[in-house]
Order: sequence, then C-alpha cells, then structure tokens
Amino acid sequence: MPKKTIRDIDISGKRVLVRVDFNVPLEEKDGAMVVTDDTRIKETLPTLNYLIEKGARVILASHLGRPKGKPDPKQSLKPAVAKLSDLLGKPVAFADDCIGNEAKSKALALKDGEVLVLENVRFHAGEEKNDAALAKSLSELAEVYVNDAFGSAHRAHSSTAGVADFLPAVSGLLMEKELAYLHDELENPERPFVVILGGAKVNDKIEVINRLLDKADTIIIGGGMAYTFRKLVQGISIGKSLYKPDWEPIAQAAIDKAKKNGVKLLIPVDALITDAFDFDAKKLGETKYTGVNESIPDGWEGVDIGPESVKLFAEEVSKAKTVVWNGPMGVFEIKTSAKGTFDIAEAVAANSGAKTIIGGGDSVKAVKKAGVANKVTFISTGGGASLELLEGKELPGVAALQDK
Repeated sequence: MPKKTIRDIDISGKRVLVRVDFNVPLEEKDGAMVVTDDTRIKETLPTLNYLIEKGARVILASHLGRPKGKPDPKQSLKPAVAKLSDLLGKPVAFADDCIGNEAKSKALALKDGEVLVLENVRFHAGEEKNDAALAKSLSELAEVYVNDAFGSAHRAHSSTAGVADFLPAVSGLLMEKELAYLHDELENPERPFVVILGGAKVNDKIEVINRLLDKADTIIIGGGMAYTFRKLVQGISIGKSLYKPDWEPIAQAAIDKAKKNGVKLLIPVDALITDAFDFDAKKLGETKYTGVNESIPDGWEGVDIGPESVKLFAEEVSKAKTVVWNGPMGVFEIKTSAKGTFDIAEAVAANSGAKTIIGGGDSVKAVKKAGVANKVTFISTGGGASLELLEGKELPGVAALQDK
C-alpha cells in the first residue's frame, strides 16, 4: 500500500519531527569527534531542503551507535550537527536531550525554515523498547511526524514507530525512494530479473532466497554460503570452508524449489582458496585458485569466487533487465580476496540497460570501493531493513505511516 509523503500534507509553519538516520562513523581528531563519512546525512538533504523551502520548523531525531540506554559523549550527535550545518549552508540548533524542557523550549522557539537536532534517542533505555511514554514525549515537540530513516524502519522503536501513534505520520523523500526501488519495482520487475546473493551463512539469507525464488528468473549465490550449495550440487569436498551440516537441508530445499519454479540457480564453479585466514589482521596465508568443479584440499578454505565463476555470473548479469545485489562474493575486506566481489560490482555497473539495485550493507561498500557507485541505478541506505523488505516482511517504521 503506497504511503503518504511530505508532498501530501501541509507542513508550512508547522513543527515537523523527522526521524533521520545519522548513525554515521565518527573518529577522534585533535580531541574532537568528527564525522568520517557523511553519506547518510547527504541522503536526507532532499527531504530537509523540501521542508525548509516549504517553511516547516524542522526537528531531527536519530540514534547513533549503541549507547545502551544512557548518555555517552562519544556517541553524541553533536558532530553530525556541524556536518549538517555545512551541508545546508545555514546554522543548525542542538538540544542536549531528545525530550524534556530544553528540547521543548528550543522546538517551540523555531521559526519557519529553521532546523533543530535532538540528542541521540538511544540515550534513553525506552527507545529500543518502543516505550509509549518516550514516544509521547517526542510527539509533544511537533505537530507532524516524518520517517526518513529507512535504515531503522525494521525496528519497532519509540522514534521509528511509537511516535506515529500520537502524530500524523508520513514518509520522507528518501523513505519513498527506498520503498519504490526495493518494493514497488520488484513487484513487477522488468525481465530477465537476476538476483545476486552473497554473505556468510545460508540460514541468514534463506528467507530472501525463498521469496525471490517466486519472483526471479536467475539467482546467483556467492560468498561463504555458496560452499554448502557447491558440496550438494557439485559433490566436491570443500576443505575447511564455511559450512555447517544443518545448512544442508536449507540449501537443498532452495535447490528443489528452484527446479520446481524453473529458476536458474547459479553457484560458483571455482574459488580462491587459502591455507591460513586471519580476519582481524586482514591477512591470508598462501593462496591459489582451484580448477573448475575441483575439490578444495583439507586444511584450505574458500575466500572468494574464482575467474571462471566471475565469467559465468557476469554473462548472466549482462543479459538482465533488473538486477538486485545483496551480499559480497567473498572476504572483500581483505585486498587479496576482494577481486571477485569487485569484478561482480563492475559487471553490474556495466549493464547500463538494466535497473541495478544495491540492497544495502556490504554490497554498498563493495560498489563504492570498486569505484562504480555512480554507475548503478539505486543504492539502498538500509542493510537489515532492505533484507527484511526483500524477504517480504512488514517494516514497523513503514507500517506506522499513513496510507495514501
């Protein structure tokens, strides 16, 4: 069901509480915390500029980090305020708490087009419990609620869902865009529709695999979860690659469903393998590629797809009209085992005739590191939220908004 957006209501002269996702990385420099990646702040600018131009009085709420329900100066939103002020080209006010007398007085003092940022909502233990009293206190600051934090929309928290019980609730422009690409576009995708799924564990992705087996023409499996599929389909030994016996029935059910539905299920045919793997130190031991459908020796493990798998996957991607990618092809955080992931990122970006959708999380890091972020159609800002939406789950932060 389409949701109302800020374009559908009158916000002129009204105090508007906007839930944004300013959960940005911070670093201490010269004794002060500074924002090291402002992507999430930039993504909110279309919504904020629209509200400012319409004369709304804008109050921003967000979480940052995991402060465990109490104030932590290192997880304050103050650095985000400085960055936002630079990006908007105007002063931005700040309240030392998200509720209480100071927050209320600063909210009431706002003039048309002015912006106030509230302190980290997770400094209150009630936020993650969707505490009604906290939600009500937040609602008393404003006359309208806007959710533009897609990355937090899968959480039923006070600032993402609870506050909508007390105020008219609509979506921001970023939320609208996320839902358009990750939901609406995929209800009736242009075909061939190719899904690329990576990541470590089969059980983490089985819900999305199951749902997309009802929609996709091809599903490509990479990453650590591919070794369970390779063991079953190719009958090879997989050394000490990522695997658990209880993943086998999950993978087999997906293989059977793909056959039943006529969906092409592509798995890697070769791998980059190593005899030693230290993720924390970002180091591998000796590495080599296996041959096509060749077993992985005992004591060795797969850490990336090989060149023949890249060719196989890239050819399939080149024929697609819609591509969704969620999850890397290997341990791309280590330079030695990043090539497969980056090659797939380049293959996705090279298909300029397709709608190419990057479903949040590590896939976003991959397309950015590969230098092709500007060549794909859409990059989601939500890792967990995008995965749950692809699984067909209802997101509490979306369900709480008014229907059109």
